[in-house]
Amino acid sequence: MNKVMATLRLMRAGWVLAREGVIAGLPSGGLTGMAATGHRIASALARRRSRTLDNAERMTRAIARLGPSYAKLGQFLATRPDVIGLDLALDLAHLQDRMESFPKAEAVRRIEDSLGRPASELFEEIDEPVAAASIAQVHPATVRDDDGTLRKVAIKVIRPGVRQRFARDLQAFHLFAQLQENHVPASRRLRPVAVAETLAQTTKIEMDLRLEAAALSELRQNTENDPGFRVPKVDWQRTGRDVLTLEWVDGIKLSEIEALRAAGHDLDALADAVVQNFLRHAMRDGFFHADMHPGNLFVDAKGDIVAVDLGIAGRIGLKERRFLAEILYGFITRDFRRVARVHFEAGYVPAHQDMGAFEQAIRAIGEPIHGQPAETISMANLLTLLFEVTDIFDMQTRPELLLLQKTMVVVEGNARALNPRFNMWKAAEPVVGEWIARNLGPAAMLTDAKTGLESLGRLARALPDLADRTERLSLEIEEMAESGMKLAPETVAAIGKAEARESRSGRVALWVIALAALWIAWQVG
Repeated sequence: MNKVMATLRLMRAGWVLAREGVIAGLPSGGLTGMAATGHRIASALARRRSRTLDNAERMTRAIARLGPSYAKLGQFLATRPDVIGLDLALDLAHLQDRMESFPKAEAVRRIEDSLGRPASELFEEIDEPVAAASIAQVHPATVRDDDGTLRKVAIKVIRPGVRQRFARDLQAFHLFAQLQENHVPASRRLRPVAVAETLAQTTKIEMDLRLEAAALSELRQNTENDPGFRVPKVDWQRTGRDVLTLEWVDGIKLSEIEALRAAGHDLDALADAVVQNFLRHAMRDGFFHADMHPGNLFVDAKGDIVAVDLGIAGRIGLKERRFLAEILYGFITRDFRRVARVHFEAGYVPAHQDMGAFEQAIRAIGEPIHGQPAETISMANLLTLLFEVTDIFDMQTRPELLLLQKTMVVVEGNARALNPRFNMWKAAEPVVGEWIARNLGPAAMLTDAKTGLESLGRLARALPDLADRTERLSLEIEEMAESGMKLAPETVAAIGKAEARESRSGRVALWVIALAALWIAWQVG
């Protein structure tokens, strides 16, 4: 029955996306067969008024009808340009996640349930919400410290019923991914089912505000001494699963260019700072804010950039950071064989592919860079070409690298909005150059040697336990070879019941779906 309900929800979502013109706005070039037919039908079903809107506005209207789960799906897909294409990913990255707010009284009840104390004991005053998104909304409030000082804070409160709604909609997302993987062979290298499972895990994490608080705390600790950047402090006493309390940020959004200029801020310096700090976090710490659209970045009175809303964070290991540095160095020095070799050594390109052909493809990307003024080089165009290369050479997706690349494009967009003459390479050079000197030179060799010795020591301590487990496993395999594998009687009975249920549900599913299609068309008309 769950599969039937997931099918109904998927059909309704398809209807809404078609009616609001979202499907019609997607590129149709290269579509054949059923996909091309579906695109034509969806385009014919689109409301006439939707044709005058851009893609982001169409998606905003569709999400308003479909609910918060689809807003979060759009934000998540914005982190996967390999799956949906870079242009659509950038449209989704700037999609405004605005939902109707829920009453303050309900927020107070959730605060009290989560923290286990009356709100009046924790807060002097809680104001009406100032922002409402798909998972939570934000209230200004004041608290009184032990010394009697009043302090303004921001309270983020989870929406009522949002977990149950997400659980239902995730079934539909997973069903769509299964259909795609089963019937669209070209999509299998993108692993759509794994993408759906990652979305499910991401939303579970994002709906526990204690985990977002921990991410904010980690980023704040990492950036304590970074110039021109800070993260608001978490109030742990007033933070729980459904509630996150932070210091209030007084500032101007990075998207409000004229307001920043009127306040006397140096826009060119801000452009450099937003890129340099992102690179510093990613390359130095391996941990970065992965949702750096301008609505999540404020500029305070001192000119510091203040980052909020860390529901999406990225991590990359030292191996991946070195890989990226090697690629960057190879592009800068036009050593395209080095770039190709690093891809093969890291295992990102399958070993059966031809390295010479891959080097040729990399050269086709890198050579045009050296023929342009630095300020005109677009990271977005570079990534578009890289994604095309991954398709040609059957490269498996690396979600952590894709998240880094997508965030880099958004950060570059922020910088160019502040300074149209922004020079990406000039801004990045101080941070990247320092990192390469520390991590790809003699100092890195000493670090690697130390890490290797530590790993060897851990292995030596674990050898007795490994030997014992190996001996037990050998005996168990020998026993299975002599006696065969045995299933417990209750396991056999459970398998029989499951097969029977599957058969019965399969017989009624077609009838239910056929009737549901008529019901949906009447309901959402």
